[in-house]
Amino acid sequence: MYGPASGLALTDEQKRWFAPVLEALRTPEAPGAAFLQAGQPCWIARAPGRLDVMGGIADYSGARVLEMPLDRGTCVALQPDPRPICEATSMREGQAARARVELRRLISGDLSTPEALGAWSRSRPANRWAAYVLGVVQYVAQRARKMPAGGFRLLVLSDVPEGKGVSSSAALEVAAMMATAAYCGLPMEAAELAAACQQVENQVVGAPCGIMDQMTCACGEQGRLLRLLCRPARIEGYVPIPEGFRFYGIDSGIRHAVSGADYGTVRAAAFMGYRILAEAAGLPVREEGGRVHVEDHRWGGYLAALTPEEFARDYEALLPETMEGGPFLRAYGGATDTATRVVAGKSYPVRAATAHPIGEHARVTAFAEHLAALPGDPAAHAPAMGALMYAAHESYSRCGLGSDGTDRLVELARQAGPERGVYGAKITGGGSGGTVAVFGRADAAEAVRGIAAAYTRETGRQTEIFEGSGPGAVELGIAIVTSLNDF
Repeated sequence: MYGPASGLALTDEQKRWFAPVLEALRTPEAPGAAFLQAGQPCWIARAPGRLDVMGGIADYSGARVLEMPLDRGTCVALQPDPRPICEATSMREGQAARARVELRRLISGDLSTPEALGAWSRSRPANRWAAYVLGVVQYVAQRARKMPAGGFRLLVLSDVPEGKGVSSSAALEVAAMMATAAYCGLPMEAAELAAACQQVENQVVGAPCGIMDQMTCACGEQGRLLRLLCRPARIEGYVPIPEGFRFYGIDSGIRHAVSGADYGTVRAAAFMGYRILAEAAGLPVREEGGRVHVEDHRWGGYLAALTPEEFARDYEALLPETMEGGPFLRAYGGATDTATRVVAGKSYPVRAATAHPIGEHARVTAFAEHLAALPGDPAAHAPAMGALMYAAHESYSRCGLGSDGTDRLVELARQAGPERGVYGAKITGGGSGGTVAVFGRADAAEAVRGIAAAYTRETGRQTEIFEGSGPGAVELGIAIVTSLNDF
């Protein structure tokens, strides 16, 4: 269980990573300084963005994933306010975006359900970002045993770029949840905190994300890959990145959105495939409250529990390549997913979306084994890891989640090759743009910059490179600053 750190003794690591907030507290000209009061206590939390090394969209199907917390992060600073309000301010490029709601509306009033708060935020496009923060506040305020008197203000300072596929939304949710829960006295285990943030994103924001982003932002550790089995969220360990090797990220310049139609379509198609497989396997099915439930004693409700051999031998031929929602609903009643719905007039890539998490779980498992053995024989294991990344990228494309930009970046990485220290590359996260993960030697940084530069020359799109790792939110901990003398 995480808890607040002693506010009187910030560690050097906390001073480093909380620097944007500390600067705002002591420097009137700093971004966000006008929103904070230097003489008031301040609860500070920070969560990193993440690089999806392997696993991606297979998380919602129970696959294993490997994720790296980045050195980019989102800081959230909370200060009490005598007024019974929640006011949030986000600073981006020197500009402040603000949202304010009376706390009673979130606790027991007209905005006290995730659905109502989601509809409210969607009706205010300028404040749509605030759904992530207000959803967290709603969650905590309704579960805290005794809320402090008055209200509070939250300042968001972030260098995690938005729309790049590196989990800016999860970083915001996790940092806001940690600061708010600490202030309100709501104890939460790390995995519980991550699951609560996922619930906010699913139910308030309306994005059907899996669990890996929130778990990485909360539980990741600097310089290591989080090895997570998403059934639903079991940390299997932390894999050190071997000396002499590095994972890079290259932004394609194509905006990624986990709430986009392509991601939701592929996720729904995977659950359609699971429903068809459950029927073929003779698993008991019942309908209740407009939802379908499968009593799955065989796979535990997870597609990734099937082996590729079992899937190819017994089930793949039963799946249509594509299927419209209407015939599926008439034949099967619905799917088990609570974050998406099957639409009658829409076509879904059922076979590819079902095959992807089954194959990806096997690829991630093999990748982790090669990574552990890499220091002993780089020549044998590094190329094999690269081949697994390229295979993962091709599987994304079969699902329809590729893009011309990410495809080109992967091809440029392949052309650079092991001769320049580049072994593999793949699209990340929800796909359809965003960031490409690259695996290479530590001395391949120049080659990676060359790939990005060549891509910009060809496409005109500006790129950004991610290569550093930072601490997860729980690893860094909460800071409570009570005076300027604390730091």
